[in-house]
Amino acid sequence: MAYQINVENIKCGGCASTIRSKLEAMDSVDKIEVDIAEGIVTVEAAEDTREAVTARLLKLGYPETGTAEGIAAARAKAKSFVSCAVGRISGED
Repeated sequence: MAYQINVENIKCGGCASTIRSKLEAMDSVDKIEVDIAEGIVTVEAAEDTREAVTARLLKLGYPETGTAEGIAAARAKAKSFVSCAVGRISGED
């Protein structure tokens, strides 16, 4: 089953690379696609993985749209910058 999550802070291929590698490493996740322009992560996995996937995205700095406010949003943005840099170093831009 596939489902989509609208997320914040996706800026480049480095962000997409980090999201793909970290989510594909999760049990029960088969495939991840990231639409950078639209800020959409498409997940191929069982529907019951959605909560764990959104929690992992938040931890990486890419919260589901509308779920992080104030300090949490600022913290997520800072984490996404680090995640973006790691993704770029890994070879995708």
